[in-house]
Amino acid sequence: MEDLHMNNTSQEESFDYSDITYDYDHKENAEFIMNVVDYIIISVGLPLTLVAIYALYSQVRNGQVAPIYVINLLISDIIQFCCMIAWNAPAEVLNSKIVNTIYDFSLMASVGFMVCVALERYLVVAWPLWYRFRRTIKTSVVVCVVVWVFPLVFVLILHFSSVFWVTITVYVIFYLLPFPLLIFFLGGTLKALSASTVPSDEKRRIVGVLVLVLLIYTLLFMPSVIWLLSEEAKKNLTFKILPLIFLWLSPLADLFLYVFMRKGIIDKLLASVCCCRMDSNDISRSSGNDDNIHTVSSV
Repeated sequence: MEDLHMNNTSQEESFDYSDITYDYDHKENAEFIMNVVDYIIISVGLPLTLVAIYALYSQVRNGQVAPIYVINLLISDIIQFCCMIAWNAPAEVLNSKIVNTIYDFSLMASVGFMVCVALERYLVVAWPLWYRFRRTIKTSVVVCVVVWVFPLVFVLILHFSSVFWVTITVYVIFYLLPFPLLIFFLGGTLKALSASTVPSDEKRRIVGVLVLVLLIYTLLFMPSVIWLLSEEAKKNLTFKILPLIFLWLSPLADLFLYVFMRKGIIDKLLASVCCCRMDSNDISRSSGNDDNIHTVSSV
């Protein structure tokens, strides 16, 4: 891991996101570009994420369960933004290793909540009766606590680990596991929807959210896994920069996920993409039987 360092208390064994370009041939230009991208992402993403959290929290107060996982996903994004701000602080002010560990923790937590969002939409379509009786705020809170605690234990173990190749292996396994799960949730949902009486606009929104989650994970997280696994990629200067930038963009992509889950304009967009019209008859016919679908898929 020559440049995308993995730092640890005993050796550099955790992603050193702030120091990636030190041996780059055009160090000053690369650092300038990285700083510009950093500032743009923070200035755009941080205020929009705060607004989205406030909007979702107002719905939780009304007794809805659906936004809870999305709120926690956005909170993990806020932590990432804070770490990105901390990287630009003077070295004597903050411990870079601690900041990197916190960033790893928030990044892993965001992956966990992405899986929760996809799992919830799979359950509400494939197992509607089971989910209706398990859909409580208490259950969602317990799941959220588990998702937060697991990455915390994970990064603490890695932080104090002294075996470099073990750390790399664990990182790769952690970031590879959600990929087949997201594919399974999408495939299972498509199969269940084919025999479902869910309104056509709800079908498009549910499938759209699952597709977007899979795309975000594939385009923004998988390049880091490829970088870790490929020796050739480690020798390519471009691949030393792109995985980091992609990870920085993940909080902004989560905002698109929030917008995608809203009703209104997105429904029209999905209808035009699918080349079909919203079926108002289906909506009125299924409004009673599929009330839980409306609750989960509309944030």
